[in-house]
Formats: sequence, C-alpha cells, structure tokens
Amino acid sequence: MDPEVSLLLQCPLGGLPEEQVRAELSPAYDRHPLPGGDKDIAAIWETRLQAQPWLFDAPKFRLHSAALAPSDCPGPELLLCLGLTSYRDFLGTNWASSAAWLRQQGATDWGDRQAYLADPLGVGAALATADGFLVFLRRSGQVAEAPGLVDVPGGHPEPQAVCPGDRPQHEDLPGELVVRELFSSVLQEICDEVNLPLPTLSQPLLLGIACNETSAGRASAEFFVQCSLTSEQVRKHYLNGGPEAHESTGIIFVETQNVWRLQETQIWAELCPSAKGAVLLYNRVQGCPASVAPGSPTQSPPL
Repeated sequence: MDPEVSLLLQCPLGGLPEEQVRAELSPAYDRHPLPGGDKDIAAIWETRLQAQPWLFDAPKFRLHSAALAPSDCPGPELLLCLGLTSYRDFLGTNWASSAAWLRQQGATDWGDRQAYLADPLGVGAALATADGFLVFLRRSGQVAEAPGLVDVPGGHPEPQAVCPGDRPQHEDLPGELVVRELFSSVLQEICDEVNLPLPTLSQPLLLGIACNETSAGRASAEFFVQCSLTSEQVRKHYLNGGPEAHESTGIIFVETQNVWRLQETQIWAELCPSAKGAVLLYNRVQGCPASVAPGSPTQSPPL
C-alpha cells in the first residue's frame, strides 16, 4: 500500500447504492477540543488567509466511524457516524505542523488517533467514460490542497445544502437527507469541475472510504460514476469551462483496462492521495476493468 493513503473501508463488489447507506448525526461524533484550547486553530487560519485570501470557512461533516452490517435489503448496509466540523478547523488540525502529535495525543487521551482532528468527509469519483476511460484532472496552483497534482473529480458534501444557515446543528440534519447530499454532492462536483450535464451521469455507487495520510488521515468517500459520453465528448465539455474550471488546468484520460497497473506508471507519483484511494478502491470493488468497447480508442487521447 502507498504510504500516502490507507483504506478505512471497502464496500462489497460492485459498490453500494444510496439505499444501502445510513447516516447518524451526533455531537458525540465531533472532534474533542485541543489540549489547552483551540486558540492555535484561529492563529493558523489567520495566517492562511493572509497567504490565500480567497479561502472561506464553511461547515463540513466529520467522519467519526463507518461500519458494514447486515440489513433487510439485498446485501449489507453501511452506517456512517458523523459529527460536524469546519474547513477552518481542518486547516488548523489535519494540516497543522502538530498533526502527528495530535494523533499521538488523541490515542493517549481517548484511545482514538483522530479524536482531536477535524477530519471533514470528502467525496471523490472514479468517473468512467462510455468508451472505457477514467477521468482525472490536473489541479491548479491556486487550490489550498494538492496544487499541481492529479486528482479525480471531488469535493465535500455540505451541511448547508441539507439545512441552509450559517451553522446547522446536528438535530437539523436528518440522516436520510445527509446520505442524499453525500451521493448528490459527488455528482455536483463532476458537473462543476468537468462541466458535464447531470443527465449524462449514472447514480453513484459507493466503493469505500480512503484516508489521506498526508493530511493526518482525513477520510474521503470514493464513488464509481458512469458517464454516457465518450472521452472526446467529455474533453469538449471540459474545455468549454464550468463553474469550478479555475480549480484545474487540464484533463487526463486513462484506459480502465490499464488502471489496475497505474501504480507501475509515472502518473502514480503525480496523483494526490485522494485520487490514489479512488483508484485502489475502483480496482478492488469494481473488479477486473472492463474491456474497451469495440471501435473505441486503444490509446489514451493526448493529454
């Protein structure tokens, strides 16, 4: 396993649809205040704002734990235990120079390495085109995380999308609506970042949860989404720009039949940890990559 990424949970083969995922919101799943108080978080935030004034704080869901269990539905059910956190707290804990110490102290104080960390839950998509390619994006130099690296489309589910307001509370966030936001947010990120029409995208299947070890174990739910467009059609939509076109500088296509050996190629070193997690889960949960459809390209389109 690559030291930059670990797998917290792997879903059964094929992935889980929205109907087989539940969410439970509780203050018990929030992070603990830092030893000595949270003043260091405020100081880190102010420093980051001076360097990157376009950053803004917003509420996020915090992943405390996730577990598969039997259910009345065909196949198992996934339970997500979620708290609330913020982007400010994420930069002030997971990305703090003291993050490794916070993990060690969390294990000592609470028996949980993540106890003091914001750990906002991200989402990412292994997005497949109709002619058998996975879609990757070259991140711009202006983004706060992994500038210049290669990523899959993704972002965060938003508590404010479930309950508008500055600071939604746990009791304002019904579990079924939170799950709906989790699944719909990954589609919205694809639409915004790749500029694809929503009707061209399949319903997401959850592949599992990967942890970014370069940001102290921050978790991301990774999905599989099928697009009805070919790689060249996807490229044209991307080049026309979208609401979040500023977040990337280029689009890259990799044949699905070659994704299983991506770790052997140069591009692996350029993938950010969340993309590595999406690839690892795609290979494990989707099984052997499907063959490219007859008549489709046999080489990746030019980057």
